[in-house]
Amino acid sequence: MRVHVVSDVHGNAEALARACDGADALVVLGDLIDFVDYHDHGGGIMGRVFGAEKVGVYADLRRERSHLAASAYARELWAGLADPGSRVDEAIREQYAELFAAMTAPTYATPGNVDTPDLWPEFARDGLRMLDGEVAELGGLRFGFVGGTVLPEGVEPRRGSAFRAYLRSQEDFGASVAKLDEVDVLCTHVPPDLPELTYDVVARRAELGSAALVGLIREQRPRLALFGHVHQPLAPRLRFGRTECVNVGHFQRTGRPYVLRW
Repeated sequence: MRVHVVSDVHGNAEALARACDGADALVVLGDLIDFVDYHDHGGGIMGRVFGAEKVGVYADLRRERSHLAASAYARELWAGLADPGSRVDEAIREQYAELFAAMTAPTYATPGNVDTPDLWPEFARDGLRMLDGEVAELGGLRFGFVGGTVLPEGVEPRRGSAFRAYLRSQEDFGASVAKLDEVDVLCTHVPPDLPELTYDVVARRAELGSAALVGLIREQRPRLALFGHVHQPLAPRLRFGRTECVNVGHFQRTGRPYVLRW
């Protein structure tokens, strides 16, 4: 059995199609959408809607770690549109149509935070399973899937923004983790809450990981825990107890899937 695993695709449909070559199955760990392209300011959804110059200003604020100023600038941009939600959904559907069509191998996908999972049923078809808080069997192994990322304790998802990021409360995410049982391979977008796995050495900050995933690993001791989300991790892999924890890589930039064989 040969399974190719990708995460953080961010619009790279061409490489996604190539990732299906030679695979018995494709596992996608979320962040299909290219919302803000920091490498090509004219790309991504914001580039399409506002143009490269304005996205460049936003990207510079983010690079300078002026996050409050960046958020205020983005709100100002979106407020200038008559119906920003419809514009974003139209652009997301166009990206999803291309991305899901590129998944020519039997595919098992879970959403990331830069995804809108309520639109995914529009692209359902044979050979494509969309999983969240569910287990699927591949080649005799049980793969457990949980999508999205976690919010800080006590913080609720923000409503009313143009883009509906898949951000989950700790309780909601933990409830999906609790649905998984006898897992051999744990497949999530967000990493377990271990410092080496959550720290991004380029962004120079720790992303939020999930304590619930750490609990599942301790209790069920899966062979593997696969995830993405952190684009430049301090440690791309480590062993936690009996479980090998692996960041499968920033697929948009590498174009290379992580390969499992058994």
